Amino acid sequence: MTGSEKRLVGFLLFEGFELLDVFGPAEIFGMLDRKFEVHIVGEALGAVSSAQGPQAVVSKRLIDCSDLDILLVPGGDGTRIVVENEAVLSWLASSADKFEYITSVCAGSAVLAKAGLLDGRWATSNKMAFEWVESQGPNVNWVKKARWVEDGNLWASAGVSAGIDMSLALVKHLHGEKLADLAAKGAEYDWHRDADWDPFSELYEYTRN
Repeated sequence: MTGSEKRLVGFLLFEGFELLDVFGPAEIFGMLDRKFEVHIVGEALGAVSSAQGPQAVVSKRLIDCSDLDILLVPGGDGTRIVVENEAVLSWLASSADKFEYITSVCAGSAVLAKAGLLDGRWATSNKMAFEWVESQGPNVNWVKKARWVEDGNLWASAGVSAGIDMSLALVKHLHGEKLADLAAKGAEYDWHRDADWDPFSELYEYTRN
C-alpha cells in the first residue's frame, strides 16, 4: 500500500464474541479514519450475537476479505466453538499471507493457534482462560505474563481491555506515538504502554515463561 491509502481493518465476528474485544479496538482505529477503515467480517452477512447478548452486523464475508490489511480475531465464549469450525480455520490458514498484520484479543489467540498460525511464534491470551487457550496450540511459545506480545506481523493481547492497549501500540508502530496519543486522548483512555505490564497474571498465579 502507498502512504496515501487507508489500511483496511477487519474484525472477525462469530456467535459469542466478546463485545469489548471488538469495539474497544474498533473505536481506536475508527476514530483515525484518515489512516484506517473498519470492517466487520464473518462467514455470512447479517447479525451476530455477542457473548453479552447485543448483536453486531457482518457487512463483509470472509470470501471477500482478500483486500484486508489488518485482521483482528476477538475472544469470547464463542471461541470454543470456532476452534472446531473447519471453514473458518481453513480460511485463516489459507489467507494469512495476504494480511499485513494478524492480531488477536483475549482467547482469539486460541483460534489463531488452532489454525496453525502461531506455531513457533510468541503469543499471549486472557489469563482466566489461559490453560484452555494453551491446549489449542501446543507448539506456540505462550507468554503467561504480558499485556500484549508482538512477534513480527502477529500481535496477541491479553484479555478484553488489553486489546485497546495493543491497538494503540500498533497505531504507534505504524504511524508514530503522536497519532496513538491523539486516539487515546480522544477516547479518554489511560493507555498502558508497557507490554510487560500484567497484574492479572499475578492474580491467576502466572509468571513469565
